Amino acid sequence: MSSPTPEQLQTFLDIATEAALAAGAVLQTYYGNLESIEEKGRPGDLLTAADKAAEAVILEILHRHFPNHAILAEESGQLGEQENKYLWAIDPLDGTTNFAHQYPFFSASIGLLIDGIPQVGAIFDPFHNELFRAAKGLGATRNRRTIKVSQTTELSKSLLVTGFAYDRRQTNDNNYAEFCHLTHLTQGVRRSGSASLDLAHVACGRLDGYWERGLSPWDITAGIVLVEEAGGKVTAYNGSPLQIKSGRILATNGLIHNSLSTELMQVHPLSDWGKHLTTNV
Repeated sequence: MSSPTPEQLQTFLDIATEAALAAGAVLQTYYGNLESIEEKGRPGDLLTAADKAAEAVILEILHRHFPNHAILAEESGQLGEQENKYLWAIDPLDGTTNFAHQYPFFSASIGLLIDGIPQVGAIFDPFHNELFRAAKGLGATRNRRTIKVSQTTELSKSLLVTGFAYDRRQTNDNNYAEFCHLTHLTQGVRRSGSASLDLAHVACGRLDGYWERGLSPWDITAGIVLVEEAGGKVTAYNGSPLQIKSGRILATNGLIHNSLSTELMQVHPLSDWGKHLTTNV
């Protein structure tokens, strides 16, 4: 299949930006003014009027500019042919729980997969008025200024971020053990509640690495492009090529990637920790 030209990628990025900014404007009007909050079936998986309104704005813009493209949206699901060369992965409000509690860490995330590969991403943080943009081969920016990943070379000097899936109460595969393990090995591990912003902050050097499980393509497509275009590395936990539908991701500045991957792969479940304690723990 033919690859898109830089001019085409720039056009896609400009439309993604339009959609992210429009969604952000909607979120600003709803912030602190929610009348009701729903659960989508799993404890803690929230849905608000802001999610729905922001997604409607994004869909209108994408349908208007690219009527033949497919869309994978958090609230609306799959729209268009699944095997379409162009698939937009959108999260109108990444960080709904934060938003519902008026905790100021959330975003609108617009990503484009071309032939299954993330190639365009726009993430807008409307509370802090920060716009992150990237397209394959065109670099990454924050508020139109070039960004690069950090230069931290040692895991012991790194600051990481992660998250916990909605099913963490029902499964032992819940990331708690990894969180504890890496908290001991680094200068800290944060839990922000917005995967797209976590990746954006790795891309701009605020954080050195990020890992998480239980994710959907709309959570990470845009952020993957940002990290890679900012000079970072994105893979599966074990360092193999990322399978975006796996729900697991490891993203770093590249310099600590192997060390972080190695540690992730050797963490025992919390239920086994009593069997593996040493005097160094």
